[in-house]
Amino acid sequence: MRPPIDQATVLITGAAGGIGRELARLLSRRVRTLVLVDREVARLEPLREELLTRYPTLGVLLHACDVCEPREVDAMVASLEAQFVRVDVLVNTATLGLKGLYAEARWGGLEELLRSNVWVPALLTHRLLAPMLERGRGGVLNIGSGAAQLMLPGSAMFAATQRFLDGFTESLRLEVEGRGVVITRVAPGPVGDPGAEEAGSAPFFQMSLERCARAALAAFERGEALVYPGWGHRWVMRLLPLLPRGLQRSLGRLALRGVRREALAAPEALPVGLASPVLLAREPNPA
Repeated sequence: MRPPIDQATVLITGAAGGIGRELARLLSRRVRTLVLVDREVARLEPLREELLTRYPTLGVLLHACDVCEPREVDAMVASLEAQFVRVDVLVNTATLGLKGLYAEARWGGLEELLRSNVWVPALLTHRLLAPMLERGRGGVLNIGSGAAQLMLPGSAMFAATQRFLDGFTESLRLEVEGRGVVITRVAPGPVGDPGAEEAGSAPFFQMSLERCARAALAAFERGEALVYPGWGHRWVMRLLPLLPRGLQRSLGRLALRGVRREALAAPEALPVGLASPVLLAREPNPA
């Protein structure tokens, strides 16, 4: 079974940057309407101008919405219904990551991470899935991270949220099986600047945002349940569960040493690693 893409209406969260922006660019040549969502419309306007310059007949709707707030989500859905806009495909890409030791993090930052990575995909899917099932046609594409497979000291809460997304997506996929709706989870490794990738200075297994988005969309169209973009990352993720639990813990301890060294060497830096496909920020030291 394939999700509706051609001449469809697709809603993308986190569309102002990262994988969400690249998916909007890829989809713009095929869909009828893109609904781009961010907390601030100003962040989306450059992308709308770019897309309309290429495809003048494309419908592009911008919505300022804090998707962590049920009232704002309901208002957005009501606004779309009032405009007779029917969402065929939901793409959840808004992902937040924090790097730092759990006990030293502010709870406010951890709570925001939970709301972004757990609450948002759950809430939006709950609001938009039922109409898809009624029509017998639709799709949900959840962009997560390979961190769901890892013991990730320094990003403990992030890894936990990715385990939620894994279980949520796989279980929901079974619930809707045979009802016309495709649900896919994408679990990338590190993604980033294509210039660094071409120059050979990118971290191991890093791929560009564009390549990651292309792999995600291709797998979604094939109706796959789970995709690990990039052949190297894919083989690592498939082999990792076969390792004894004790060995996985030993690898986690090695990773923890690196986190501590980074914190001592450059506590103000924003490290980029496997933990987040979209955004990674270091939690400031508590006051």
